[in-house]
Amino acid sequence: MTPDELTHSQFDTVYNLLSFSIAAQLFTAIFLLAAQGRVLARYRQAVLMSAIVCGIAAYHYFRIFDSFKQAFVTTAVGGRGTYVQAAGQSFNEAYRYVDWVLTVPLLLTELVVVLALARKLQNSLLYRLIPASALMIGLGYPGEISGDNAVRNVFGLLSTIPFLYILYVLFVELTRSLDRQPAAVRSTVSGIRYLLLATWGVYPIAYIIPLYAPHAGAAAWVVKQGGYSVADILAKCLYGLLIYKIARVKSTADEPDFAVREGVHTDQRVRVAA
Repeated sequence: MTPDELTHSQFDTVYNLLSFSIAAQLFTAIFLLAAQGRVLARYRQAVLMSAIVCGIAAYHYFRIFDSFKQAFVTTAVGGRGTYVQAAGQSFNEAYRYVDWVLTVPLLLTELVVVLALARKLQNSLLYRLIPASALMIGLGYPGEISGDNAVRNVFGLLSTIPFLYILYVLFVELTRSLDRQPAAVRSTVSGIRYLLLATWGVYPIAYIIPLYAPHAGAAAWVVKQGGYSVADILAKCLYGLLIYKIARVKSTADEPDFAVREGVHTDQRVRVAA
């Protein structure tokens, strides 16, 4: 639930985190769009998906930022006093869930696509990962907007089930398909999976803060907003850059001529393909 009042420092903390999130997502999207020509055509779809994910996130953070500024106002001269909820205004947390419904399936899709797996295996992974990700977000939303702790607990536990299934597919099923990938790709995919585990793990922690710190009030809410924002930056921007790295490695390993044009030396190609 949104607090009725924020101190000046709490308001500034959320304001700056949301601003930083917009900048990170927007300029990562621009970089990925500009850099997609530096990978082979067969891998550009994954890089483009990464750019789209960051672009979608930047748009929704603009909306979250605008909602936050409208929801909290101060009458103090110079804006140095406390901030209270404006009459008739509320902070729209639903923007985050709209963003996640769109971006989480794309995050999983781009990882599968960039590996250029056999069509049958690729479809098998996507048919399991995409519905599970949508179910995970869909089950989390009713608990997020509820002021009833029992409801939050029930939907939090329900959304954990597809989350654990996604981890199983990524760490068990996907691992079986990596034997023929270059060593650098296997290493990066391993890093991506742990990045997802670490960043997605922040969301349930932020989700349960109101349950186990009910008296923290505004402070807990600020921590939750900060946790969501930082996790989004890592799970989208850093993730997207790692997808681009995989596309680069696979491009130079697949076609020596492309590697020469990109200035990748023979010894470097040997190391990434080993």
